[in-house]
Amino acid sequence: MPSTVIGKVSATEKNPTCTDNFIFWLDDNVEIKPFDIVKAINEVQGKKSITYAIVEDIFHITDSTGHLSNYVSSDFGDIACPPMTKRLGVTYANAKVIKNTHEIYMPLKDSTLVEFADEDDIKDALGLNDIKNPIAAGFIEGANNVTVPINLNSDFLIGPEGAHLNISGISGLATKTSYAMFLLQSIQQTIDDAAIVILNVKGDDLLRIHEENPLLSEKDKKVWEKTGLSCKPFEKVKYYYPYKNNKDGYYANTILDKSALSKQVDADVMRNFIYTYDHDKNNIDLIFSNVDDPSFTMESIINVIMESPEFCDLSWDDFKAKLGEKCASGGKKNGNVEIPVQSWRKFKRLIHKSINNQFFINSKSGSADRRQCFLSDEVKNIKKKDVFVIDVARLEEQLQCLVFGDILKAVNELKFGETARSEEDIPGRVIIFVDELNKYAASNAPKNSPILRYLLEITERGRSEGIILFSAEQFKSAIHDRVKGNCSTHIYGRTNAIEISKPDYKYIPKVFSNMMTRLSKGELILEHAILGTPLKMTFPYPSYYQRGSEDGE
Repeated sequence: MPSTVIGKVSATEKNPTCTDNFIFWLDDNVEIKPFDIVKAINEVQGKKSITYAIVEDIFHITDSTGHLSNYVSSDFGDIACPPMTKRLGVTYANAKVIKNTHEIYMPLKDSTLVEFADEDDIKDALGLNDIKNPIAAGFIEGANNVTVPINLNSDFLIGPEGAHLNISGISGLATKTSYAMFLLQSIQQTIDDAAIVILNVKGDDLLRIHEENPLLSEKDKKVWEKTGLSCKPFEKVKYYYPYKNNKDGYYANTILDKSALSKQVDADVMRNFIYTYDHDKNNIDLIFSNVDDPSFTMESIINVIMESPEFCDLSWDDFKAKLGEKCASGGKKNGNVEIPVQSWRKFKRLIHKSINNQFFINSKSGSADRRQCFLSDEVKNIKKKDVFVIDVARLEEQLQCLVFGDILKAVNELKFGETARSEEDIPGRVIIFVDELNKYAASNAPKNSPILRYLLEITERGRSEGIILFSAEQFKSAIHDRVKGNCSTHIYGRTNAIEISKPDYKYIPKVFSNMMTRLSKGELILEHAILGTPLKMTFPYPSYYQRGSEDGE
């Protein structure tokens, strides 16, 4: 018997084999696990083909009539007593068919031999040999110690055939950001006309991605080699920090330590972004993205600000003074609608704290400081292979909405030709990565949220224009249906039992969704448009600077 044979197909009256799945019993000395891929020869009218299947669940059964019989067999519950009755037992597995080499989906016959799939078999089963424009995406590992690199077709990951990636999982254990950055590294090394924009929403995790990781071992580096990628940090990186007059010479509102910031200044790879009334008046609505406005009074006020001559040619101080006048003088006609004083006061109250932030520069033209910039202008000038990291970690939620919305708006204008750049000079694809997507595209987000409107536009039509969203959040069920529904690739990290009970996990085999509650750090479940089944996978350790690395040592 070949060494790879692990059992035989078992077809019974109550559990027949079918075109979709089959059951096979296991040799007593074999160990398998869910997500393992197996194969069997399917012979029909003398024609032989190979049926590949993925193990979904594993069971053990005996001939005992019930648990009471087993209890009695051990001398009425004596744990130290050997069983008086030796039971007949068998371990068996349920496997879901994922491919037949000749498209012959006749049910497997009883007693057909079942074998472990080797590396070539797994590639054949998943169609990995036929992947065009491959993007390295990690590894799958079988119980038979086979490790197979996984590649995804870039056309189905970043367009034009399919696009957008969503990663979910609880904080800390799901390694969501690490995997997204691995995939972005893979894209930067593989795709020549792509540019990347990253929103750093917490800590300094992503503020040193151009630096090498000195903690990588030789074993870690060899794992990178197996993917076909170079083990190196990101290239052509620029960092953007909110301006703050902190008198330290860097003027950056960031948690990043001064030593690292100083190196970025010396290398001329950092900028301080600002907002002026003259340049960014049209972005005021973004500050209200998460404000519920059922009567559309805030929207009416914003329309007045956009259209009325009295709100033109101002500074932020002038703007605040003008709002004060509206709060004191009474309603203002907006077409046929009168805006009450109470609405102006609510508007002023909501916006006052935000525009007091130091990156709202009172000057109409900003500053002569060469490191100060307008974020939207920088994004509109992004080049192929560029990586922009925009730090918003220290900003309150309303200001994070402003910055993220500003990025989405700028990318949209860039890709739809609303700039002076030639089409050949513009990156073919701009990939935007944002963590904590639930802040911007929650299932209960206000329907008139401008950020939600941009995100829906990107996820529903962006793939054809080269605007791609990579996103992450703790709970997928909290995200707007149309945003997550348009993602062609879904990644699941460790989560909890409450989450997997939600409708988002309805069509994932129960044993797979249950495994999401006990995934180890670095383990993920991949669901992709061109793969016929979810896969459990791992990926290399980050090649860029990690917290805890020793600088220059």
